[in-house]
Amino acid sequence: MGEQKYQALFAELTRYEQEGVYILMNGLPASPMQIVQAHVMCEDAVYMRDYVLNDRGDIKKLCFDDVKNRQ
Repeated sequence: MGEQKYQALFAELTRYEQEGVYILMNGLPASPMQIVQAHVMCEDAVYMRDYVLNDRGDIKKLCFDDVKNRQ
């Protein structure tokens, strides 16, 4: 993932956070910067996004789960 993609990911996650979306990584609360740093440091990791919606269909939670290193 190139630097521009990391910047785009950070901007996207920051928007979600500003909209009140709860962000998790491997089941723990995480900031946009923590998510980006995990992608930078562990480029071989594969994170699956899981969008949890509220009753109106708005995103209320965004989970990143490491699916490559799961046992």
